[in-house]
Amino acid sequence: MLGLWGQRLPSAWVLLLLPFLPLLLPAAPSPRHTSYKPVIVVHGLFDSSYSFRHLLEYINETHPGTVVTVLDLFDGRESLRPLWEQVQGFREAVVPIMAKAPRGVHLICYSQGGLVCRALLSVMDDHNVDSFISLSSPQMGQYGDTDYLKWLFPTSMRSNLYRICYSPWGQEFSICNYWHDPHHDDLYLNASSFLALINGERDHPNATAWRKNFLRVGRLVLIGGPDDGVITPWQSSFFGFYDANETVLEMEEQLVYLRDSFGLKTLLARGAIVRCPMAGISHTAWHSNRTLYETCIEPWLS
Repeated sequence: MLGLWGQRLPSAWVLLLLPFLPLLLPAAPSPRHTSYKPVIVVHGLFDSSYSFRHLLEYINETHPGTVVTVLDLFDGRESLRPLWEQVQGFREAVVPIMAKAPRGVHLICYSQGGLVCRALLSVMDDHNVDSFISLSSPQMGQYGDTDYLKWLFPTSMRSNLYRICYSPWGQEFSICNYWHDPHHDDLYLNASSFLALINGERDHPNATAWRKNFLRVGRLVLIGGPDDGVITPWQSSFFGFYDANETVLEMEEQLVYLRDSFGLKTLLARGAIVRCPMAGISHTAWHSNRTLYETCIEPWLS
């Protein structure tokens, strides 16, 4: 009888201890947080939210549950409005999205929209942008005869367009806000009401604050390629641009980088700049090319 009790004793103790097992055993690791940060998309010149239907499909497929907002502002011809006016409109749209995303947001900004987004990062002292993905955007300006220019200014060539763009009237067109004529640098610096300011190429009272704000970004992803056909030079997507001889100087050779006027050099030293060149993609196909998405965009949508 005693032997039988001795054999059953451990089982009895186990039954008694069962209610206390959660307290005695080490806690299981909490499940990993799998929700993705919200994505905000800003379109380019003459675009609308419809242009990004393929990009939206890709994100929904690879990152299900992601809240994606393609901002439907300044569509079509309204995208010719002065860029500072557009920055203010887009700012009002992104503030409530950021407020609901304590872990941060991602910005995907196409073509002209990349300049709008860079200005947003400069003027917003409380933005929480994790990745700023600049998709084929003329970050150092535009200097090329494109179909857009021929439609807007049919009697002008790139060699004399500065006469229009570097006038108060010309600066009322968005494309003139980032027209960058390497042969008339003084006129550009004095007349540019947008690009020269966000580049820190011209002194202004907000320069220090804007640089500090820009450096809040977690990562800057630059995307572009030699077959773009619109951005001229195409290296402008990577902060490269022409010198006075129309030789392209890469980002590290630009004065805005060497002077670290708005934070490029600091970001690169931090390891926060990603460059993703892709050949074989035309300007209007950047946001619908699946390979481009998987290679240059998807890895950064945490």
